[in-house]
Amino acid sequence: MSANNYSLGQVGDYEIKQLKVFKTVVDCGGFSAAETMLNIGRSTISLHISNLESRLNLTLCKRGRGGFSLTQEGEIIYQMTENLLESLDAFRITVNNLNASLTGRLRIAMSDSVSLDPRCRFPELVGDFTDRAPEVTLNMSISSMAQIERTILNDEADVGFIPYHRKLDGLEYIHLYSDACHIYVAKNHPLAKMNETQQEQEVDSFPASHAGLKPHEGVSEQISNMNLSAISYFYDTRLALILSGRYIGFLPESYAKDYIERGEIVAVATKLRHYTLGMAVIFKKTAQPNKPRELFLQVLREHLAQGKSEPAPY
Repeated sequence: MSANNYSLGQVGDYEIKQLKVFKTVVDCGGFSAAETMLNIGRSTISLHISNLESRLNLTLCKRGRGGFSLTQEGEIIYQMTENLLESLDAFRITVNNLNASLTGRLRIAMSDSVSLDPRCRFPELVGDFTDRAPEVTLNMSISSMAQIERTILNDEADVGFIPYHRKLDGLEYIHLYSDACHIYVAKNHPLAKMNETQQEQEVDSFPASHAGLKPHEGVSEQISNMNLSAISYFYDTRLALILSGRYIGFLPESYAKDYIERGEIVAVATKLRHYTLGMAVIFKKTAQPNKPRELFLQVLREHLAQGKSEPAPY
């Protein structure tokens, strides 16, 4: 196809539909794989792509015995399509937010074990929020702290619940509660049989599991000399390693409570080795209106006002 003296002109609904088909084909890795996703036949998909190529005056992909692949122009159009569809989605969300009725979606990203912590009161938050905004769709996900921060900053999520580990300029923080964190070992671990002084002397010699990310200063001081032998970000997997009797590791006291009461794990070197971990709600500093997010944060602040306030450890 020749690009000489070619001008695309106006882009309308039909071209956007074709671009959506094109993006789906690329995401699925070919025409056949896209049939189920698009719920149309392969011949119809092929016609859409051919018409799009004619409309753009570009060859976007190669298909045949060698399989499906994008041309250089196709790679560029794919990236531009992603940007265009994201912009259209952002436009739709903004328009919905500006309307009197609350519609659209609220995207909440959480770290593990937060949603069912009674201090978070998340079920009550959701109940109160949905009473006030019954037409808003909730989209929940669980990720690591760093991933939650990225999704908030990239406008891929609206609100995040994370253990505090650093303060980023582009984010706002609302403190929820704090946890005392100690080193725990299985009941049959050698450290469990030692006194406090012996534990303090020996604790750094035993294999330890850790979250695998750069912690804040208070945590860094506690783990800097430990024998960090296993990476386990989520509490459940870290606890499993501790219960194996082969690893030691820090856990929040509230999370470990049931296992402590059953005598399955014990805290060691408690006088010397401990830190405070704050739990926070984060959201992006932005002027773009987002009514579902603002209502959720309002509900959150109302719930926090009903309880005892405590200073944030950060």
